[in-house]
Amino acid sequence: MKLNTFRAANMPAAMAQLRAALGEHAVLLQTRELREGVEITGASPPSEAGDDEPWMIEPEPSTGPALASLPLDQPLFLVGTPGAGKTLSCVKLATREVLAHRPPLIITTDAARAGAVEQLAAFARVLGVVFAVATTRNALTKAIARAAPGQAVLVDTAGCNPFDPSAAKALASLIHGLGNIVLVQAAGLCAQEAREEARAFLALGATLLLPTRLDVARRMAGTLAAARAGLAMTEAGTSADPGLGLTPITPAFLAARLRGRPE
Repeated sequence: MKLNTFRAANMPAAMAQLRAALGEHAVLLQTRELREGVEITGASPPSEAGDDEPWMIEPEPSTGPALASLPLDQPLFLVGTPGAGKTLSCVKLATREVLAHRPPLIITTDAARAGAVEQLAAFARVLGVVFAVATTRNALTKAIARAAPGQAVLVDTAGCNPFDPSAAKALASLIHGLGNIVLVQAAGLCAQEAREEARAFLALGATLLLPTRLDVARRMAGTLAAARAGLAMTEAGTSADPGLGLTPITPAFLAARLRGRPE
């Protein structure tokens, strides 16, 4: 059995190529998203007499890093669009570190949004941890330098529109090269929207993905699309409780989510 591969800008166009080449009853075997569109692999249907040759389908190459936990060996920068859940995620991480008797240093770069500083400052007081405000790269570098050896540094950044060149440049200039960058992205976005957003933040240096609101999102397509763009899935926000609700994204977790919440 000979397999045929077709590439097109979108799925309908690719399927049209498949049917034109192999007939209306062609069998779709594999689909792969590309930066410029999609790639599909198909075959003509087996003959009524049967086919003695097996269909050998090679595994799809990985498009992103393996699953991982959030690394705290370097400063961790939480980035994302406004309202994605960066501040709450920062508080959850800080709470977990405090409960493990490893109080972190919390930094915010967002002094413009109304109440942003006050909100994190209030949580920092409750947790009994040091809190810093740094809105320039020089101030941010100095704040990070004041962390104790081995102390986790959590940086909550201002919401950014990555498709605005000036906003994207400002964020990159502020944090590039200072630590690990994790995209905090609300679950439930359509796959195309999530993927384009992930690619935009990937270009700004993000390597990790922390999806939020997985306790209320009914679909996983957006989160999976963001990961396929090249970001490593780490942990997920699964509760609005600041003391809980960060769940490691393991294969078992994903499988359970996909079984319980069909796309």
